[in-house]
Amino acid sequence: MTLPSNSLPDMQIDTTLTSPKGSAAAQRALDYYLKPAVSEEASEERFFDVNRSISSEEALVHASDLLRCAAATAHESANHLQGTNRDLAFSTVHMIDMAKAMVDRSLEGVRPE
Repeated sequence: MTLPSNSLPDMQIDTTLTSPKGSAAAQRALDYYLKPAVSEEASEERFFDVNRSISSEEALVHASDLLRCAAATAHESANHLQGTNRDLAFSTVHMIDMAKAMVDRSLEGVRPE
């Protein structure tokens, strides 16, 4: 009776952790087991960010105000243009007005009547 052979084929294994691939894998393994769990994803710093404590209603009200200002700016700009540029600017006004109507409609469901 012959015993099964447990020998593995000759494989070159980098045990020095000097290769970039091996080093990155080792670092990920160490990070996984040794670093504490992070509750919130680390985000890159932004120039402008929304305050996390703002309510949905406050955010919608502010968005509605911003859209009103954007529509007024686009409308004023369109008044000083001619031809295709004027048409494009007024189409922007129209899209802003539609977005504002959707935000305002959302606010109707939030506010007590």
